[in-house]
Amino acid sequence: MRIIAELPHPACKISIFGMNQKFIIKFEQGTLEQSFKIAETDVVGGVNGVFELLDEAFINQVVEQFNTMRQSFIEAYNRYES
Repeated sequence: MRIIAELPHPACKISIFGMNQKFIIKFEQGTLEQSFKIAETDVVGGVNGVFELLDEAFINQVVEQFNTMRQSFIEAYNRYES
């Protein structure tokens, strides 16, 4: 897996990797991460097409998922500690 690009964003780190004719789009926020895989053939324009795919609406949904993930983990951890 090789890193192809990074997309700066204030809410999370966004990295684009290439592996086995797929783009892997990884979002990181603290200790949490989300990744999405898409075939290179499904994206017109290569990595520039991936940048177009990652519009602000999609990124906002990813950030909301981070909030949900974090809350779920905190709740599970609190049950574990009890």
